[in-house]
Amino acid sequence: MTAAAQAQNGGVTFFQYRNKNGTRREIYETALRLARVIRTSGALFILNDHADIAAAVGADGVHLGQDDLPIEAARRILGPEALVGISTHSLEQARAAQVAGADYIGFGPIYRTTTKDAGAVQGLQNLAAVAGAVSIPVIAIGGITRDTIGDVMRTGARGAAVIGAICAEPDISLATAELIRIMRAAGSKNQGGGG
Repeated sequence: MTAAAQAQNGGVTFFQYRNKNGTRREIYETALRLARVIRTSGALFILNDHADIAAAVGADGVHLGQDDLPIEAARRILGPEALVGISTHSLEQARAAQVAGADYIGFGPIYRTTTKDAGAVQGLQNLAAVAGAVSIPVIAIGGITRDTIGDVMRTGARGAAVIGAICAEPDISLATAELIRIMRAAGSKNQGGGG
């Protein structure tokens, strides 16, 4: 069973495929396979960086970096119903993303991470400031683990992007379910017991 399928079994409902080193053809072929598997369960599938490939494989949207296509251009390729998110690393970038029409933002890195070079660590205080300053969902990114995800969710973030906290575990489904349990508990406390 693939890592994606195991994560789905654990309760993940939003997948992002990121491949910085593959050829565009390799990214297309892998994204096409993932889109078929992930969307059969009703989960959302987002492709990193490539709006055209996202459209070609029928992904639910694209996640952009600061140096990728502008949000408006990605939306023209994908259409008005697609999700367009963008990674941000400052309050100014987060506000600009909302004005440009992003559906959600990734913000971070919250902690030091080895999976990507995302710039200076932003920390929980900056995450809370961003979550309070924009009305679109904020997804925390960067170095988030089982031990820190509760603190992340208590800032007002709506979610967290994780790789190692799931894929490095021997039982991906179990690790996923535990992360989601912690997130929901922390999110409920942050919302005054609701949700």
